[in-house]
Amino acid sequence: MKCPVCGSELLITEYTCPSCGLVMRGRFPHNEFAGLPEEKLEFLRLFLKARGNLSEVAKRLGVSYPTARARLDELLRELGYEPEGRSRRLEVLEMLERGEITVEEALRLLEG
Repeated sequence: MKCPVCGSELLITEYTCPSCGLVMRGRFPHNEFAGLPEEKLEFLRLFLKARGNLSEVAKRLGVSYPTARARLDELLRELGYEPEGRSRRLEVLEMLERGEITVEEALRLLEG
């Protein structure tokens, strides 16, 4: 998680129990998921519930498979990982789905 003022990494220094009021102070590590926006966390939860089956994720979200794949790639980038194995074919299909290219342009790119 980044500081909203200077952009430096924030450090967790306190945990509080809302039930009994216990306060623990120190330097606590945080995990890579702690800074994710809620929509990315929701996608991650769904991905895990679907046991990594992107077709199932796409079905539950009501989106196409390429859109679900693009969201997974965004999540990976947000976590600091570069998605592997991105095929040119998938990229072209995603551009077509987003309306960035025409069907004719997609066919030309896939053939050439």
